[in-house]
Amino acid sequence: MKTATQKTTAAKKSTTASKTTTKTPSKAKGTTASKNGSVKAKASAADGLRELFIDSLKDIYWAEKALTKALPKMAKNATSENLIKTINDHLTVTQEQTARLEKVFAAIGEKAAAKKCDAMEGLIKEGESIMEETEKGPVRDAGIIAASQKIEHYEIATYGTLAAFAATLGEDDAVLLLEKTLAEEKEADTLLTEAAYNTINFDAAAEEE
Repeated sequence: MKTATQKTTAAKKSTTASKTTTKTPSKAKGTTASKNGSVKAKASAADGLRELFIDSLKDIYWAEKALTKALPKMAKNATSENLIKTINDHLTVTQEQTARLEKVFAAIGEKAAAKKCDAMEGLIKEGESIMEETEKGPVRDAGIIAASQKIEHYEIATYGTLAAFAATLGEDDAVLLLEKTLAEEKEADTLLTEAAYNTINFDAAAEEE
């Protein structure tokens, strides 16, 4: 037979157990993906390669226009004459590339239109942040080159993909135009690398000595 003390202890254990029942975690707010990770498409989502191609053209068209505004600021904040010339030369090329994209739209029978490019917006903001966080001189120049090459690599990937899409869709005129721009972006990346390794990176490293 249990004593009164034993009965009281057992009752307390029972009450404690009922209070520590594990709760099921609630679903995080703002989640758009399903349990298996798939993302729900927007009502305006592209359902064919041509539509995706056009959408991507609008994206890079916006990006090039935004870049024509960002490059002069980079040149103004650079100190290396070689870097300033490289940036200004690429500004002229970028303006030509923007006009060339309008020819791509015309070649595929579409009106030129821009759609905000989140990737380019982020890359430009990162470049501005680097300039704000560095003193004007070799270190900032090195940062500007780093930011510029990230932009070039994004553009190289984008134009390479667009050229492949155009080839698949049989848009031969568009392919030629896009491949010309792709070659220019690769050349710009090479020039930035040469500017960095010829003097700027070494001058920036010397600042710490």
